[in-house]
Amino acid sequence: MSEFSKFNRARLDDRQVTELIGMARGMMADDVLSDAEIEYMYKWLAASSGTTQNPMINTLAARFEDVLADGIVDEEERQDLLAALKALAGPDFEMGEALKSTTLPLCAPAPQIAFPSARFTFTGAFVFGTRKACEAAVEERGGKGGSLRKDTQFLVIGEYASDDWIHSTYGRKIEKAVDLRDAGVPINIISEAHWRTFL
Repeated sequence: MSEFSKFNRARLDDRQVTELIGMARGMMADDVLSDAEIEYMYKWLAASSGTTQNPMINTLAARFEDVLADGIVDEEERQDLLAALKALAGPDFEMGEALKSTTLPLCAPAPQIAFPSARFTFTGAFVFGTRKACEAAVEERGGKGGSLRKDTQFLVIGEYASDDWIHSTYGRKIEKAVDLRDAGVPINIISEAHWRTFL
């Protein structure tokens, strides 16, 4: 590829990312992501992913495609996509910013993770993909995914967590896990980044 072609590709990528962030901010303005908005965003991402090498656009396109694969967007998937768009558009955090460990009740030191027979609960929005994708990765390694219970060994908090987590919907799971841990239940609260290192 010539230098001129590389320059034009970079300019196209920049324009697409700027447009994507603008759309994301518009869609999340009312804090609700409608079916029509999800479909529009997916069509835009699908068209754009064919003309860009930008991993942000391609990753988000795959995420929307995964959610729409069965033709139904459930509430958890809707909230996951909304959280991903908020993470993209800011202003609290930027795409790919590391989880703020100083404000989250993570186990310190972070524990070793063994997947076989271990139960994992996932909360928040994930770099890895949807919650279902995270659970599938665990199950492929002999573990189990599901809701938060006393026999949950690991609560994994998605990387796109903001400083105001305690006021968020996923904050309730975190609070419940802290209560269980304080009561002597052997549950580990870990970051997505730590979890990914063991995959």
